[in-house]
Amino acid sequence: MSDTPAPHPVDAQSLPHTWRPFGARIAGSVFGGMLLVLLVVVWIAFGAQDRARFDTFQRATLVFLGLLGFATWFALVRSRVSAQERGLTVVNGYRRRDFEWAQVLGIQLRRGAPWANLDLSDGTSISVLAIQGSDGSRAIDAVRALRGLIAEHSAEPPRRRDGPTDPPAASDPGTPPD
Repeated sequence: MSDTPAPHPVDAQSLPHTWRPFGARIAGSVFGGMLLVLLVVVWIAFGAQDRARFDTFQRATLVFLGLLGFATWFALVRSRVSAQERGLTVVNGYRRRDFEWAQVLGIQLRRGAPWANLDLSDGTSISVLAIQGSDGSRAIDAVRALRGLIAEHSAEPPRRRDGPTDPPAASDPGTPPD
């Protein structure tokens, strides 16, 4: 038996609630910080004579590449999914999408998938970068909580994708067909 406490269920009383990626944010922050420190140390280690060989365009290129790396990291850190009374807000990088509960049919995190997918009523699905498969049990708990919220706020009972929810009625073998 595990000593880990059960995750706190998310219900309508605890809204709004936001989920963010964990492992990817930590890894991006740590490795980005290490890369920045390495670049500064190498730049200083070059010495004044070697640094003077870099012209303005080369320095601007290095700054641009650094800003591009920062923008990529910030897009990952910014990713989130928020549940409110009116619906879900999904932020993937620099794109924000707002959905009413009626538009959201379900959420899946398939085994080995990099992130969760949200199924929408228009027949499309979108990736939810805030729920990363690499986060393990945190991701599974987030998907379960969102499934509960979707079920709680949906107007009709959930339908299975692989067939009808009720078995077909059995015909009476003693009654002749019409």
